[in-house]
Amino acid sequence: MSGNVTSLFRGTAAHSPSMAALTRESGEAAGAGPVDFCIPCNPYFPTPAMFEELAGRLRDIITYYPSSADTITAELCGLLQLPPQCVAMGNGSTELITWIDHLLVRESLAVPVPTFGRWTDQPMETGKRVDMFPLQEAGGFALDLARYAEFVRARGTRAVVVCNPNNPDGGYLHKQALVQFMDAMADRDLVVIDESFLEFADAEAEPSVVQEAMLRPNVVVLRSLGKNFGLHGIRFGYLVANPALAGRVRSMLPKWNLNSFAEHVVFMLRDHGPEYARSLHQVRRDRLEMSAQLSALPGLTVYPSQGNFLFVRLPVGAEGTAVRDRMLTEHRILVRECGNKIGSSSRFLRLVVRPQVDVRRLVSGLEQVLYGAGRGAAVPGPATGTGYSSGTAAVDRLVSETNGSGMRAITARTAGAGAPGIAAAPVPPPGTGTGMPLPAAVPVAPAAATVPPPAPVPQPAPYPGPVPVPHPAPVPQQPMPAPVPQPMPAPVPQPVPTPAPAPAAGYPAPVGPTPPGVPARGGLTAAQVRGTDGLSSVPATGWPNAAGMGRAG
Repeated sequence: MSGNVTSLFRGTAAHSPSMAALTRESGEAAGAGPVDFCIPCNPYFPTPAMFEELAGRLRDIITYYPSSADTITAELCGLLQLPPQCVAMGNGSTELITWIDHLLVRESLAVPVPTFGRWTDQPMETGKRVDMFPLQEAGGFALDLARYAEFVRARGTRAVVVCNPNNPDGGYLHKQALVQFMDAMADRDLVVIDESFLEFADAEAEPSVVQEAMLRPNVVVLRSLGKNFGLHGIRFGYLVANPALAGRVRSMLPKWNLNSFAEHVVFMLRDHGPEYARSLHQVRRDRLEMSAQLSALPGLTVYPSQGNFLFVRLPVGAEGTAVRDRMLTEHRILVRECGNKIGSSSRFLRLVVRPQVDVRRLVSGLEQVLYGAGRGAAVPGPATGTGYSSGTAAVDRLVSETNGSGMRAITARTAGAGAPGIAAAPVPPPGTGTGMPLPAAVPVAPAAATVPPPAPVPQPAPYPGPVPVPHPAPVPQQPMPAPVPQPMPAPVPQPVPTPAPAPAAGYPAPVGPTPPGVPARGGLTAAQVRGTDGLSSVPATGWPNAAGMGRAG
């Protein structure tokens, strides 16, 4: 493969060039491209028989209009056992991210970095402030939800994003920790949980928070179909949210935003649930094998992942763009170098999980490129003109551009006002992964805005606590304090409820996940969600639901 192919990477600011572009530049025949460790597809699905079926229908698929998005969405919801009024299907997750930004993100958005680039780039393109929370290499890029919540409150960010698993490192947060975080962020405009790669996780039997999202007024869960179905070229994905949020996005989408390929695939899925579940199981097995083989390479660090990819740090002295170019030109292997991901650097690669025959070829190529006798002990430094900068430098630059003095001003205000924050929990409970339990003090701020009206009624004092203390200050006369407390014997015992964290009716203190059937503040119960317009989903035989999609047995 000629060296001019690698020049395509120089002109790609936020991603790798498409496989079609690489094929055109190389002059190779279709299907004869490099072994792809870059695009995170499921290599086992669709099955060869499904591809043959699609090929047999090709003429009709590309000749005629598809059905409306409502028809395709209803079929998908029947498979996943989701109420259609809570779902919006898009022409790929990127289309949905774009509409989420335009419709639901007002002025600012917080996102941990490194992560999927559209979560940082899209809101900046529309003039929003993007507050980036750097994931620490020393901590294995794990997201500490308690510290992240502190960060959000200190900056006053109005919308929050969490990717689970995260791209590119594959870091995973347990469902219980995420539900606690969602409740702690109940006073934000929007919380987005991006579950685009969740189908490949096996840390929990039912890892998704889609059921919890439908009960909350400010939570959106984003899910991909192209990645787990191995069909990136068919642009389709969906979001799940409270009917009001989902309906707002759905109302803005074009009538025929989904193409005929997407329709045919969705209507094929009902008959192929077992094959899909087996494909996910095989990817998880391959992930373990691939991680073990890469970890055996000297100086190469492999981070734990629950996605269908592995994040690796190259040995000291190795540089990612040189490794990528040599793997492509000398071994016809395409890898994802992560120097253009904010929060990462060119020392990191993201490698897609593939079958063992391909992994052996990858490991052999890396051994020759990194340790080959003819090229020295490690890959040389970056060639001039690559245009790739350190991810740390990129974070510093973008944080200064998007936050700047605004962040310092917010910090000063919160320090003076004693704004509520989240203290890092001392010890996470077992089974909560990297997410730390969020203290009950966090939701008190939003609760105080809605529940306390009964307490202030007896007295216009700003806080219904010890009323006699603030009163003597504005009234200098000594005879006055005595009469004032006398009419107030009833309100004095009334503050007894205030030590409790002012929850909504039936909503316990947020020391654990929200119980099933109990709505979040301002949300709907499960019955209300499923009964909004009388629609009910039809369970599909042999196809897992959205909460535990892909679980065999």
